[in-house]
Amino acid sequence: MSSHRLPGHPFVAYRNSTLHIENVALDALIADHGTPLFVYSKASMLSALAAYQRGLAGRNVQICYAMKANSTLGVLQVFVQAGCGFDIVSGGELDRVLAAGGDAQKVIFSGVGKTTAEMRQALAAGIGCFNVESEAELAVLSSVAVSAGLCANVSIRVNPNVDPKTHPYISTGLKDNKFGVAHEDALRIYQYAASLEGLRVTGIDCHIGSQITDSTPYLDAMDRVLDLVDAIEASGIALQHIDFGGGLGINYHQDTPPEADMLWQQLLAKVDARGHGGKKLMIEPGRSLVGNAGVCVTEVLYLKPGEHKNFCIIDAAMNDLPRPAMYQAFHTIVPLTANPAREAPTLYDVVGPVCESGDWIGRDRKLSVHAGEYLAVLSAGAYCTSMASNYNTRGRAAEVLVDDADARLIRRRETSQDQMRQEILA
Repeated sequence: MSSHRLPGHPFVAYRNSTLHIENVALDALIADHGTPLFVYSKASMLSALAAYQRGLAGRNVQICYAMKANSTLGVLQVFVQAGCGFDIVSGGELDRVLAAGGDAQKVIFSGVGKTTAEMRQALAAGIGCFNVESEAELAVLSSVAVSAGLCANVSIRVNPNVDPKTHPYISTGLKDNKFGVAHEDALRIYQYAASLEGLRVTGIDCHIGSQITDSTPYLDAMDRVLDLVDAIEASGIALQHIDFGGGLGINYHQDTPPEADMLWQQLLAKVDARGHGGKKLMIEPGRSLVGNAGVCVTEVLYLKPGEHKNFCIIDAAMNDLPRPAMYQAFHTIVPLTANPAREAPTLYDVVGPVCESGDWIGRDRKLSVHAGEYLAVLSAGAYCTSMASNYNTRGRAAEVLVDDADARLIRRRETSQDQMRQEILA
């Protein structure tokens, strides 16, 4: 059997001209599940996780999957079974962790706008730590914890003002970003936190952005965080852990992010050199664990030639794959069946059926394809289904998890009846 793996996607390959994930042919899933269809490789997720585990081997570390990247229960279950904790940003995400069998004590609650109801929910569940992002939040959390007769473990998210060199919408570590407290205010805010009843200061948190492909911003941020650790502990506040967030990028289009194990060797060298190697480490990878594990299978509906543009109209849309519309993001698009003997490719904009000019999936793609055939949109495991919507009353896509030769449905296709179930006519 001839086989050709796709660059940057070790678990996606053409075998006898048919695209496979692991040992499952993607075209074999269409009859059972239709399109658009998201398909994930379990082996890809675990391989990406293993790179972090290698880089952190022998350390006291808790890897918390940043579940905003993909919060489908079947995906969460993979990481529960692998022993991961979870980084959440809402009470709903906490519900999902618990429904997937996750351990509340391994949950970190991040986010700038936690409500008092979410705080009470998380305290009652016994989560591991709150990553607090403002002085005001500290005061509210203290009040909620005291009224519940509980104590909240807190880590303060510090904004190190380091440029992550990524898209401005997913940069989180600059002065103009809404996240965290200013580096120059951090010591004073730690002293304030330590004075509040109902709070136990346990760590420091830093997260500078997403889809970072250069190690330099990480190294610069680590230096700034360790400077603060020294200052905070010199003031008499002991820190048990350092949470260094996530944000490591993946290869969407000739991107060359550092390997997770190599990056962490560099970061740990700094931690050790500053005398903090004995502290517990927490990290929160998301996209780098699931991004390249997923593909979206979609049908070509129509080919529409034009004077200036040719359009390949598919049944997946911006409600299924929002990243191009939101971030002008690139996703590689390939045919499900490779046929080198076909006619020369045509340059197309690949677009969806949603009633918006922003509904595009790929610009200026060379494709040799006919209506009724199928395409695969690669690197669709992160920030696609978790950001999907029902715009135009489109049902969210079905999702399948592949484990070697086994393909298991982990989300049924959403119907119009599903969408209208909570609505009430006058």
